[in-house]
Amino acid sequence: MTILLRSPKTVFSTKDVALLWGNKAETAARMRLSQYIKKGKLIRLRQGIYAKDENYNPFELATRIYTPSYVSFETVLTRSGINFQYYETIFVASYVTREIKVKERNISFIKMKDFVLTNTKGIDHLNDVAIATKERAFLDRIYVSKDYHFDNLDALDWDKVFDILPIYRNKRMEKKVDEYFKDYKDNK
Repeated sequence: MTILLRSPKTVFSTKDVALLWGNKAETAARMRLSQYIKKGKLIRLRQGIYAKDENYNPFELATRIYTPSYVSFETVLTRSGINFQYYETIFVASYVTREIKVKERNISFIKMKDFVLTNTKGIDHLNDVAIATKERAFLDRIYVSKDYHFDNLDALDWDKVFDILPIYRNKRMEKKVDEYFKDYKDNK
């Protein structure tokens, strides 16, 4: 248990715990975790996902449920001032499309193609969480939405946008980004 408490992670999967404990059998880890939950030393957030306590990092939770994944879309766009509307939901790029609720927290997983999802360009790793830069989140939203309104494109570094853009391999998207850039330049 001490090794879990010393870890900087706030959320663990059964596989994470088995690796930390040096035990390859997830079944044994699951049994020990069950004992810790009964004693109140850990909390179970959902099947196979655990937290040290109620003060877990919600972004860490969101990216632990389905891996690989990273926080993106409106979650990043709102926090960077590109969109003004606040969303309680955590938006995550993943290999599946799902809406789930964990402890009153909504998480929206949005499916991306594997070659986009696994490309790390424009993704930062902060405190055990993979999170898109504002430029990557902007491009992710365009990738999955044909038309989308952004409130403030001044916050973007357009050199970074055009540097990340080729990973999507999408002509429609390239045209759309050019339109957004033209509108941005025209309104400056």
